[in-house]
Amino acid sequence: MSYLKFDRVLLTNLEKSLSKEFLQTNMAGAYMSSSITDCNTRKYHGLLVVPAPEIDGGNHVLLSSLDETVIQHGAEFNLGIHRYRDNYFSPKGHKYIREFHIDGIPTTIYRIGGVVLKKERIIAQNENRIYIRYTLLEAHSPTTLRLKPFLAFRSVNELTFENSTANTHYSNVPNGVSFCLYENYPNLVMQTNAKSEFISEPNWYKGIEYYKEEERGYNFKEDLFAAGYFEMPIKKGEPIVFSAGILPTQSRLLKSNFEKELAKIDVSTDFYSCLKNAVKQFYVNVEAGRVGALRATPLQNNGDYYLLAGYPWFKPRARDSFISLAGATLAVDNIEMFEKIAGTAMKELEVFLKNKAPSNSPSGGEQEAPLRGVGGLAEISAPDVLLWFIWDIQQYAKAVSIEKAVEKYGKIALDIIEFIRKQNHPNLFLHDNGLLYSDGKTKPATWQNAVENNLPITSRTGYIVEFNALWYNALCFCAEIAETLGNENLNALLSYQSSTTGNSFVQKFWNGNYLYDFIDDDYCDKEVRPNMIFAVSLPYSPLDKKQQKAVVDFVTRELLTVKGLRSLSPKSGMYRPNYVGGMLERNRNYHNGPVWTWTIGAFAEAYLKIYKQNGISFLQRILSAFESELTELTVGTLSELYDGNPPFKGHGAMSFAPTVAEVLRAIKLVSSL
Repeated sequence: MSYLKFDRVLLTNLEKSLSKEFLQTNMAGAYMSSSITDCNTRKYHGLLVVPAPEIDGGNHVLLSSLDETVIQHGAEFNLGIHRYRDNYFSPKGHKYIREFHIDGIPTTIYRIGGVVLKKERIIAQNENRIYIRYTLLEAHSPTTLRLKPFLAFRSVNELTFENSTANTHYSNVPNGVSFCLYENYPNLVMQTNAKSEFISEPNWYKGIEYYKEEERGYNFKEDLFAAGYFEMPIKKGEPIVFSAGILPTQSRLLKSNFEKELAKIDVSTDFYSCLKNAVKQFYVNVEAGRVGALRATPLQNNGDYYLLAGYPWFKPRARDSFISLAGATLAVDNIEMFEKIAGTAMKELEVFLKNKAPSNSPSGGEQEAPLRGVGGLAEISAPDVLLWFIWDIQQYAKAVSIEKAVEKYGKIALDIIEFIRKQNHPNLFLHDNGLLYSDGKTKPATWQNAVENNLPITSRTGYIVEFNALWYNALCFCAEIAETLGNENLNALLSYQSSTTGNSFVQKFWNGNYLYDFIDDDYCDKEVRPNMIFAVSLPYSPLDKKQQKAVVDFVTRELLTVKGLRSLSPKSGMYRPNYVGGMLERNRNYHNGPVWTWTIGAFAEAYLKIYKQNGISFLQRILSAFESELTELTVGTLSELYDGNPPFKGHGAMSFAPTVAEVLRAIKLVSSL
């Protein structure tokens, strides 16, 4: 029985089914995604969406969708679906769907009278290519299959319209055709394993709408180009495989290639395996993205490895990567991938430590800087990035050994501490009291980075609570590194520094009940936000046990939900729990009430530190609530954020690395006791 399965009752109800999406990625930056009815509802949806370094390095939709038509006795049954003006859908292929499931790959079963057709989709790992396999399960008379591709050739951030610039001509390839609508784009090569005829019938389909863009206040209508269609007979039990890629392939190998790709997929059978499979989708091998097909196995030394912050618009961002790294690798026992990603990060961090390079990407969500290989780790100069990387090394030491961690990463950890102590960071200033000061008045300094008129909406500036908790933890851990190396003088220096920092931390941030969020001169921000939890969750805490318990209990009462911690207490006058409306309204709400699930890892760690085994059943109940979310929005994964009030609806990125990674880390923490 399928773990992630939807029946015809839900699928034929577009009000429910259109909100549910699938996402498949290829570890090279490309992906395919749509709703579970195959009706695109976002401009980010597409069957083949690839990075285009020749243009801007961002993701571009080549093949938007593929309409299937089943023909028997001259009668045509179109299985496609698109939305047009006034909520009109044409064709209405969803009415033929009987089942959709994702055990390993998205699979749809259609029934048209006596015809039962199965459609299976897969994206090739480390290659910019998709395969769709059609299998006729039942048919009592000769059947013809028609496939009509809809082409976009545009950035995921834009829409396209009928124009005279598009090159609508095509060239023939074995069992297929090749298109390139615009200059500098890669080719879109479409082929079938069966001998087929491509019938030219060029036409622009105008006014296709994406309702999720309409909800978000963006332009939501576009025109797509359909050049014609493939047509071929299909026999019971003899699969037809359609391929779309940027390079031609051998059509006779399409069936075996599909099977080879399918063999690489791990089946999702339960909550944990779903999240484990979801987190793999954030791994990216840059060399694979450059050449279209990796010439070596994924874990050989071939290119740089990154963690994407999420899909569909995020690129590797340093803070998100380092927050996610431990959960995305160590929590699923993938030590080798940790070392690959950390190795790439080290190269870029070493350049930054040497040159104090500026951030190579703006803050924000949907307009991400492109991935360009070396230098591809965006926002590396964000103030807390270096401290999160030391935390990752600390997690590695816990998973492997302190000796191995020191051998591989000890030098860069100590270099980071020295870099900060020498006041070399552009926005981390070490004061005499041992605390770090960051300027967040004109540019966001922290993860709560939404802006309005280019200024921070949540202007956290000065002594920032999680920065200084991370700093104290880093000093203590690096003293441990120095001790492991036998460097007594450095151990004494860092121990003294950590003692000064710890004392000042308590003196500045502790208000008798909980921790201030940030302090700037005489201003102490009393807003209750989740950032204080890190002062308890990190392996080294400057707080005593009584203070730690008070913080955990305060956060539990005011911030905890079944989806994680709210970004602001409901008692605040600024509380805006729902992530809705146009961009400006959503930005104002972004960090002022909605739940940011990635904080659940730190909460679980802090809660277990205080309540130990007595806290296990409570945390298990919290974590089990995420299982239902796997069928709510993007099937099999978790969203970027959730509303702060019931029913805690998901929003933002379809799949977000910190969310998935930290839920996995929380599961690991609970199960390890």
